[in-house]
Formats: sequence, C-alpha cells, structure tokens
Amino acid sequence: MSSSMGPGAARRIVVLLVVALAAGAGAYAWMQRAGRSDGTLRLYGNVDIREVQLSFRQPGRVAQMAFDEGDAVTAGARMATLDARPYREALAAADATVQMARAELAKLRRGLRPQEITQAREALNQALAVAGDAERNYRRQSSLLGAGASSERQVDAARAAHERALAAAKAAEAALSQAREGFRREDIAAAEARVAVAEAQRTQAATALADTELVAPAGGTVLARVREPGSMVASQSTVYSLSLDAPVYVRAYVGEPDLGRAAPGTRVVVRSDSSARPYRGRIGFVSPRAEFTPKTVETTDLRTELVYRLRIVVDDADAALRQGMPVTVELDAPPAGGTPARGS
Repeated sequence: MSSSMGPGAARRIVVLLVVALAAGAGAYAWMQRAGRSDGTLRLYGNVDIREVQLSFRQPGRVAQMAFDEGDAVTAGARMATLDARPYREALAAADATVQMARAELAKLRRGLRPQEITQAREALNQALAVAGDAERNYRRQSSLLGAGASSERQVDAARAAHERALAAAKAAEAALSQAREGFRREDIAAAEARVAVAEAQRTQAATALADTELVAPAGGTVLARVREPGSMVASQSTVYSLSLDAPVYVRAYVGEPDLGRAAPGTRVVVRSDSSARPYRGRIGFVSPRAEFTPKTVETTDLRTELVYRLRIVVDDADAALRQGMPVTVELDAPPAGGTPARGS
C-alpha cells in the first residue's frame, strides 16, 4: 500500500473487501439453496456411469475381436475369442485320463477274473500234493533211521523239505482266498479318489476352454478396443473397456441442514442442460460420513458446512445422460407432516 494513502482510505478499502466477500458468500449460499421459496430442494451433481474392464481369464492369442469403439453390445454377446486349439487338446487329454481312472476303478471293483481264481486253486492243489509227498518222504526216512538204513542228515533234509512244502501250501491257500475276496477296500477307495481328481481336472480344462470366449456381462457401449487379432494376451489383461447402460447414477451432495429431506428412497427429478426431458429417480444411498468437514465443529454456523454424498439411481435413463455430465436434482417439498415422500 502506498505511503501517500491515509489511514481512512485504507480502512475504506478493507471494508469494501469484507463486503465483497460477504456478498460472494451470500450468493453462493443462495445458489446452493435455490428453489427454497417454493419448497423445492435443488442439488447439483454429476452423472456417474459404471465402466467395466473386460479381460480373458486365460492367456493366449486373440483370434477375433467382434466390436469396435462406439458399438452397442447386449448382455451375453460374444465380444472376442482366443485361439482355442491348445485348450481343446488339453480337454481331450483330461478326458482320456478320466477314462483310464474309471477303467482302473471298475477293474478293482470286479475283482480277479474267473481264470485267475482257477489258476490260484490249481496252484494250491499242486502245493498240497508236494507237501503230501514231502510228508511221506519224511516219515519214511524217520522209520529207516531206526533200522540203520538212513542217516540223520537224510532225515533232517526230509524234514526241511516237508516244512517248505507246508509253507508253500499255506501261501497258495492265502492267494486263493485273496483272489476270491477281490481287492481291498482301501485300494478301491484310492481308485475312487483318483477318478475324482481326474474328473476335477477335466472340469478345469472345460472351464479353461469356455474362457476362450469373452462375453459381455451386461448391455453397454464399447469405450475402448485395446487389443487386435493376433495379439498375445496374458490373463486379466484388458481387451475392451465397456460403459454399462444400467444402472445410471448421479453423484450429488446435500448440506447438513437438508439431510433430513434426502432420505434413501426419496423420489427426485433429474434435469440436464443438454435436454429438456426430466428424468425420474430415487435416492439410493446417503453417505454416513460428512465431507468437507471443518476440523473442529463447535458452532451452529460451522455445522451448516457439513456436506454428505448422495447416490441417486436414475430409473429412466437414456443415451443423453453421459459420464460426468452436470445435472440438477430436484426434491419436492415435504408433505404437511414434514416427512419426505419415499419410493419403493
């Protein structure tokens, strides 16, 4: 400030600045509360349209890209495909593994073939015959030992041969019993588990093959086409960016004094600058946390600066409502009882 300016002039300048700031604050407050004269509460916000980044769950080479930027797609439309040959081959290998595991389980459940049981029975008969012959030879050698016609060595050899023959006969008898009973329950249970593992691997292979097709989760508009046919993509790598047709939201804010009128379910009217059509909607969410809150809330004036975020669901949105577009939200005057009307 120039030294030539007197104290009175300086005070006048300060007063003018204070008046200007007060007028600006008053104008801002009037704008935020416009429409109070007719009881209508007007809020200001922006259109919020959800976007989805579409990607394959499996890696591979892109075989087809069916849509371009700006194209409208419907829910379930096939938007892109991968080269499915490796996944078809993996599924065929998984099918073969399942068949092999099932065949092994069936074999264990049926047990041995009749011919194998017959072989085990004949082996037992042969072992019993050998054991009988060994027993007779042992008895003969024992009787000859008393007459001096045999030696202790020959008797011991005959006894050992007899014992070996008896052991072989018992082993053949056990083999026949096992053949008749079939395989153990633990072996069958293990085979059943191998079948379950093979079937699970086949299911995974089938899922991987299905994942070579990228379908639209909902109707919308293609914002970006990120890949082209022939490109190699990793799993979860974005291929398309899709703007959803529905739901369409509006993000707005309400001051603390008007929070009671902006209850969830309250019906509203949404207007945009680019269209004369009014849109119908309802408040779907009111944030439980205030924004732009002063660090210390002590006075009534400071409490009026609390602002809460609203999410408004537009029921009859069309293509005229675009992402980020500024809109005006109007809430009707409350009824005589003071409770705002609510929608379903």
